Amino acid sequence: MYLPALKIIVAASIIAFASWLSGKKPELAGFIVALPLTSMLALAFAYGEYKNPEASVTFAKSIFAAIPVSLLFFVPFLLADKIPTGFWGLFGIGLALVACGYFAHGWILKAFLA
Repeated sequence: MYLPALKIIVAASIIAFASWLSGKKPELAGFIVALPLTSMLALAFAYGEYKNPEASVTFAKSIFAAIPVSLLFFVPFLLADKIPTGFWGLFGIGLALVACGYFAHGWILKAFLA
């Protein structure tokens, strides 16, 4: 009964802490956020709720396969000195790259798994 509230509190606390820390020690905050904390929490919460090891393994494999695609979001930030736009422009370009990567990833998987 209290599990959804606990999930929200734990996830929100980690996000809030990392956001707060980014103003004080951005390198450490970046390292913490780069850790697979969300994945670890989601896997543990999902297994705790459904007790399905096969689904949990599939979930973990799906996360692993999506990591390269998710890294596309950060490419514009790495090239920020060469892209004449502000933060929100970089953010938007990153989102567009992730969307393109998602569809390309799906197409590639279908091509090789068919």
